Amino acid sequence: MTRTIITMAVVLMACLTTNSALAQTNSKWTLYNSFSDITEIEPAGGTAFALCSGGLFSYNSETGETAVYDKTNCLSDASIKHIAWSKQAKQLVIAYENSNVDLLTVNGNVTNVPDIYMKSTTLDKTINHIYIDGAYAYMSLGLGVTKLDVKRGIIVDTYQLGFGINYTYTKDGYLYAASKTNGLYRGKQTDNLLDINNWQRIGNYTELNENRTNVEDTQAKLWWTRTEDNKLACYTMDAEGNRIYKTEGVQPEGPASNNFYRLYFNNGLMYAVGGYYSRELDGWYPGEVHVWDGNKWSEFEQPSKATTGHDNVDYISMDFDPLKPGHVMVAAKSGLYEYQDGKFVKCYNMDNSPLTSCVNSKKYIIVSDIKYDANGTLWVFNAAVDNSLLTLSPTGEWEVQAVSSNIKANGNGFLENIVMTDNGTRMWFSMREWQNSKIYVYDITNNQFGAFGPSYVNEDGTVVEPNDQFDLTLDRDGNIWMCTTSGPLYFSPNDFISGNNIVTQHKVPRNDGTNLADYLLANTTTTCMAIDGNNRKWIGTRSGVFLISDDCNTQLQHFTTDNSPLISNEIIDIAVDPNSNMVYFATTAGLCSYASDATQPTDKMTKDNVYAYPNPVRPDYTGTITIVGLSYKADVKIVTSNGTLVNQGRSTGGSYHWDGRDLKGKRVASGIYMVEAATEDGSKGTVCKIAVVN
Repeated sequence: MTRTIITMAVVLMACLTTNSALAQTNSKWTLYNSFSDITEIEPAGGTAFALCSGGLFSYNSETGETAVYDKTNCLSDASIKHIAWSKQAKQLVIAYENSNVDLLTVNGNVTNVPDIYMKSTTLDKTINHIYIDGAYAYMSLGLGVTKLDVKRGIIVDTYQLGFGINYTYTKDGYLYAASKTNGLYRGKQTDNLLDINNWQRIGNYTELNENRTNVEDTQAKLWWTRTEDNKLACYTMDAEGNRIYKTEGVQPEGPASNNFYRLYFNNGLMYAVGGYYSRELDGWYPGEVHVWDGNKWSEFEQPSKATTGHDNVDYISMDFDPLKPGHVMVAAKSGLYEYQDGKFVKCYNMDNSPLTSCVNSKKYIIVSDIKYDANGTLWVFNAAVDNSLLTLSPTGEWEVQAVSSNIKANGNGFLENIVMTDNGTRMWFSMREWQNSKIYVYDITNNQFGAFGPSYVNEDGTVVEPNDQFDLTLDRDGNIWMCTTSGPLYFSPNDFISGNNIVTQHKVPRNDGTNLADYLLANTTTTCMAIDGNNRKWIGTRSGVFLISDDCNTQLQHFTTDNSPLISNEIIDIAVDPNSNMVYFATTAGLCSYASDATQPTDKMTKDNVYAYPNPVRPDYTGTITIVGLSYKADVKIVTSNGTLVNQGRSTGGSYHWDGRDLKGKRVASGIYMVEAATEDGSKGTVCKIAVVN
């Protein structure tokens, strides 16, 4: 058994680990858990832990301090399923969805107990319930009952009864195990319960009756509860039995839910739709648009069923009117939703527009994707119907596009992933259908239509037949990348209406003297892609996130749940913030972000938009000095005031990173250092100065 112990100090809204290397790595990550749904509260002597939407926070009733716990600061995993406090061991047992287990003290010590998670078995390891008996925790699993010594952080026994256990409890020297499928069993605690013969069926299964959201802390003489708006609150009882609240309620900052499907940036804000719909899965998620300004979350108004005449669910795409600030359209399973400044305006459906239903129901008027052009015309895909491509003019006129007949003739599945190229005159999009997915391109100006797939031929003449495809992305070289079950493939800018289905499946040289190469992420299910300021490819898969170099020959990173704070290996969407170095990952477990070393390049470098930080560089600073505001692939030189070269290289997107050392690897002396940059066209000059103090 392997145990990992991480010590951290609880501070307001955060945990800080004493492991500096881990802290530096994890500090680049941010997790955005929702705290909107409190499901379990565990008192711990004046402090209470609250499980909300898979996340965890605590509140101290005496100090008023709130601490949030996650993978960036102390916890071993994400997506918590159950918590339970052992008074005797003075530790919180945390059970995750994947059956990993952490033990957390009020002071912030964390012990990981990965035994169940690491156990190789075909049996169901899901932890359904935790029952505390002194210093022991009995965890009910799909395969039986596990007894955990909370003080020592050791699994003592596992009782495999041959069926799943929903909950356990102890009484009068017996351990009771309740199974929804098999009834109620018990075994004497002093017997060898590893022997299934020492268990006895004593009755039928009854549902567990416990309120985990209104609980008493007898030690602190406090009650803890959730308010009507789902905040954590504590109260005492007066002589008449009335509640006297000590707080109005506590809720850490977070989105309304952990449902994230597509990510967008507009005017410095990040937007996310929280629905889901495909031929394989009808999500039925609330109609949510989450908005993040870098400090606080807000939400779009959700119209009621009484207002729209149907359920407001599964927002799956959105776009922003270039002619009217704050005017936003949202594509959904049940039509097209119009918003102004986050307030609902109208829902377009079969009653008030040419949009039609694939099953003659307002519940399924599937608007699968939308995109504004520069003129303010909204291009609308109505999936699985004859007239699949429509436009809505800035003045409100609808028009069914004649190219719909071409789309129908080539298959009309789930249309999505619109990419506008050539100044908005060409539109690329995909049609998803298992083993029959296609890529379409429509030249709007010349009224030309092309269809590619479902099979392709790579540069070696080899047939590539993806079972499915998920995303289209335009890189800085004009290539159209598609993410497929066969790995990433791309069309070059010249591959338009060629009819030959030729794609590039990039080959990565092995560089081992054999002159052999391997296809980039061959046969890896790639689900999404985003391009950063250095033309690097951030590729989402079902096994984490890959960062691939500009030339696609080098794997720079592979983030997984095991080697990083990434909260799920199943990546739905990736977005790069055009105004910073942040890269956002929408996953099946929610949203997280990573601070990369690249920013978006600028068209023109000036002393006004290029700057370095920190500046000045103090004697105690040992990190990297970052220069931002540079142009794409700028040549950078750092020189002394008399022109001596101390460092040189090329920008990563719009950023350059200097370790504060000279060409010999020695820390530079105190002084003023000039940052000189040259663009690809040869223009150059001093763009900023850096003061170093030693």
